[in-house]
Amino acid sequence: MKSQITITYDLNKLADKWPSGLVAREKISDFSGGILHPRRMANLDCLGEGPERIRIGRKIAYPVDALVEWMKSRETAL
Repeated sequence: MKSQITITYDLNKLADKWPSGLVAREKISDFSGGILHPRRMANLDCLGEGPERIRIGRKIAYPVDALVEWMKSRETAL
C-alpha cells in the first residue's frame, strides 16, 4: 500500500519577498514564480473569479494580501 505525502507551501512567503503592497497584472508571473499568467488573471477578472483588484489609469494591480488570500483559497494539496 502506497503512503501519500502531503506537500504544502506557505504562500505568505511570496508576500514577504515582494517589495511593495501591490502586484501589477504584468508582474503576476514574477510574483507567483510562474504559476499564474497575466492573461489568465485577466480572464478570471472578467469572470468575476479573480482576487480583489484596483485600477490605476489603464493598469490593473492586486493588493498583495488579497492576492495571497485568493491563492490560498484555490490551493489544493498534492
